[in-house]
Amino acid sequence: MAQSILDTMPGAATGAVVVTDPLNFWGGQRVKPRLEANAEPVFEPATGRVLCQMFPCGSQEVDEAIKSAHAAYLKWSKMAGMERARIMLEAARIIREKRDKIAKLEVINNGKSITEAVVDIDIAWQCIEYYAGMAGTLAGQHVQLPGGAFAYTRREALGVCVGIGAFNYPFQIAAWKSAPALACGNAMVFKPSPMTPVTAVLLAEIYKEAGVPDGLFCVVQGGADTGTLLCHHPGVAKVSFTGSVPTGKKVMEMSSKSVKHVTLELGGKSPLLIFKDCELENAVKGALMANFLTQGQVCCNGTRVYVQREIMPQFLEEVVKKTKVIPVGDPLLDDTRMGALISKPQLDKVLAYVNQAKKEGARVLCGGDPFVPSDPKLKGGYFMSPCVLDNCRDDMTCVKEEIFGPVMSVLPFDTEEEVIQRANNTPFGLASGVFTRDISRAHRVAENLQAGTCFINNYNISPVEVPFGGYKMSGFGRENGQVTIEYYSQLKTVVVEMGDVDSLF
Repeated sequence: MAQSILDTMPGAATGAVVVTDPLNFWGGQRVKPRLEANAEPVFEPATGRVLCQMFPCGSQEVDEAIKSAHAAYLKWSKMAGMERARIMLEAARIIREKRDKIAKLEVINNGKSITEAVVDIDIAWQCIEYYAGMAGTLAGQHVQLPGGAFAYTRREALGVCVGIGAFNYPFQIAAWKSAPALACGNAMVFKPSPMTPVTAVLLAEIYKEAGVPDGLFCVVQGGADTGTLLCHHPGVAKVSFTGSVPTGKKVMEMSSKSVKHVTLELGGKSPLLIFKDCELENAVKGALMANFLTQGQVCCNGTRVYVQREIMPQFLEEVVKKTKVIPVGDPLLDDTRMGALISKPQLDKVLAYVNQAKKEGARVLCGGDPFVPSDPKLKGGYFMSPCVLDNCRDDMTCVKEEIFGPVMSVLPFDTEEEVIQRANNTPFGLASGVFTRDISRAHRVAENLQAGTCFINNYNISPVEVPFGGYKMSGFGRENGQVTIEYYSQLKTVVVEMGDVDSLF
């Protein structure tokens, strides 16, 4: 079924695709909704038209998916790491082969530019390839004890893990969560965002084609109610959630009822510090990358841009000049660099933040308005012009709250000590960045910023080899890198006595 829609992708155009295939997947196949009730329309962001209907899974469907995953886990967890690795490498190969088609469908459902989507799909297969390489290395430890006794540890799978994705990186997040889970011997039931339900099921089909046991990677569609069923289900060992802080708190609370493992990758309001000794051209590029990828809908974006006062005029001149010429429009065109926001409510919310900023005294240097492309088919799309705000203060709403749109707030600073204190004055701690030529300062600032990631002289690059995750209210646990194996496995200690029992009784 999915093969057929992927086969139409080379000739597909914005506004011309309709998805009719079932979007749930378990037991090795797509599954039609049990009840075609409570359907939610899924919109194509670039046109505002309905792309498909999403039917939320109820308790019976969630139960079926988890049982299917558990049956697959019993087989998969008994395989050697190298056996799992071979199948995962085949999945990565298939994604590479179908990359352009998957990226195109991702754009139609998500609204980001095709240039970005291709990179996202590349990162997805790289992630699976990386953890395939780790699957055969999972090992325990031998400890010699007195009298010839010894102990050893076993790194074991958790069981059925739940992944709950976000709308900004639908396919990539499904890979980021499933790859380490599968490498460790787990199964996964994945719930995409109800706004982007279309591409996660492609990953399920790819894993099946690669040779995983039926049910190893299941997809259930739905919103908050379906997520609640997953978090409460007794057959689930772990929940990994990407999304907002309020929803993350609920996931944590629900999962705590049965003491499930939890990973939370939540929101942010990350600071980017630009010192006067920086390479200015690179700092401007870094600020654009920190704010305008995926129409600004990125949790680790560096939306609080602190610029040392001496270079503020030059920085603003350059960043505004470059922001004004960002090509906004049809996300399937190669020249487009900014597509449409995910939904009309999200667009309205971002525009309201810009209006609120103006009321509080911020100055709009460019953008911040609805954008209507010249192409008639895009008239109903959720576009806006990328925005740079000046004259900002730390107490402004636009500086304190996560906007999740293409809005950059620029603030002046004088000293290193002052800007670090201001940068850390936030409940969030997902990412941070610093531009400077002073190597000592770069590492000193990185040490003192309270965030899970600090970029030095770059921003928003996400190699799968390094861990990603937050401090403070931006969450806990990590995705990517070697350490994530620890979040998808558990350690068993085995103690072996070689002599007689030394009893007190």
